[in-house]
Amino acid sequence: MTNIKPRLSLTRILEMNLGFLGLQFSFGLQQGNMGPIYSYLGAHEAELPLLLLAGPLTGLLVQPVIGAMSDRTAGKWGRRTPYFLIGAMLCSLGLFFMPLSSSLLMAVSLLWLLDAGNNITMEPYRAYVSDRLDTSQHEIGFLTQSAFTGLAQMLAFLTPSILVWLGMNQDAVDAHHIPYTARVVFMIGAVLSLATILYSVKRVPELPLSEAERTELLARPRGIGATFAEIGSAIRDMPPAMRKLGVMSLFQWYAMAAYWGYVVYSIGRSVYGTADAQSSGFHSAVLTNGEMAAFYNGIAFVSAFAMVPLSKRIGPGVVHAICLALGGIGMLVIPEIANKALLFVPAIGVGLAWGSIMGNPYVILAGSIPPERTGVYMGIFNMMIVIPMILIAMTLPLIYGGAPASLWGLATIPTVVDVLHGDPRNVLRLAGGMMICAAVAVLWVREGWAKKAPAMAPLTA
Repeated sequence: MTNIKPRLSLTRILEMNLGFLGLQFSFGLQQGNMGPIYSYLGAHEAELPLLLLAGPLTGLLVQPVIGAMSDRTAGKWGRRTPYFLIGAMLCSLGLFFMPLSSSLLMAVSLLWLLDAGNNITMEPYRAYVSDRLDTSQHEIGFLTQSAFTGLAQMLAFLTPSILVWLGMNQDAVDAHHIPYTARVVFMIGAVLSLATILYSVKRVPELPLSEAERTELLARPRGIGATFAEIGSAIRDMPPAMRKLGVMSLFQWYAMAAYWGYVVYSIGRSVYGTADAQSSGFHSAVLTNGEMAAFYNGIAFVSAFAMVPLSKRIGPGVVHAICLALGGIGMLVIPEIANKALLFVPAIGVGLAWGSIMGNPYVILAGSIPPERTGVYMGIFNMMIVIPMILIAMTLPLIYGGAPASLWGLATIPTVVDVLHGDPRNVLRLAGGMMICAAVAVLWVREGWAKKAPAMAPLTA
């Protein structure tokens, strides 16, 4: 059996990444709705980062382990496919029951289930692209994932507004103040999450291992101890480019987590003049954020394809730095806007940044890690994503200020330094500054300046 990877047509690359659409539809639902759902159930603004810890903590715990395990899997279903399917089923269950939450505890528990499913699927899926495609097709593979991220999240954010345009009442809520529009869109997500994964693995199955690869894989130590030893060894031997990307990720993902967590509340204050989560104005802010996010994800979807030749021409690192800077400027401008229509102008910068975030760092990463350890390194790279999100949960409640926040009525969250004055618009300004710092940091990753070689040949059937 040969180890040469056959080149895939664009159609096949799109099909193999379709599962990413369902996966990212789920993430879009979380970004646009989990903060409001917690607020409907009585959460204070300052405690939102703590309530949203499920994603980063499950990512920190699950993805490196699952990545290392998938590197060592050699069953008849393939190396990555079992993890796709298990994760997609857990994700679907979490999505189905989330809008039926009757308490903060129930919503937090379901978010842990949902994020566990997403994280079980995520890194094996990224490793699957690296496994399946020839090196010269990595740009199109990862940036296609970025494009599907933009498309999926555009649909996830826009669907509630479409439901309202079709006649649903935006203020119609259940006994726990959760809008019925949220219930419908989460159940659509539950179907998409599983169906798109199943389609992808059926249409573009994994390549079978060669006898030499299978022999080498089965010779590796097995068991949970060996898995953690592999993670430790991979961290010790981490390529320099990946270490440098960690600095960029610290600023980049702190900014994105701050933006996602508080943009609805910023729009509520600046455009609709409300901080009351039960008001019609807040419901309008949620829908407006969905429309704006759908727009910037549409920008991400289109720009991801445009970045393929640009990244090959001037290097993914340069492209990424430019996009991050534009995103940071957009985040700084949004809190200053009081007119809904004008919000879509800075959203262009956010969309360019988001389209680049989901593709260009992985192009740099895939070219710097050994192929036989792709799964574990993709999992470790996710640690660089989730650690900043954990940091925001640990730090932002202490500097948010405003009225004292009570965490589920169990303890009061103290304000150590009143930096943000209890105003979510200041959180977006902080996010913008952090994003610009990330743009500066990525220029340190000199490996990202190099053009990839060989140049990508025309796609063939």
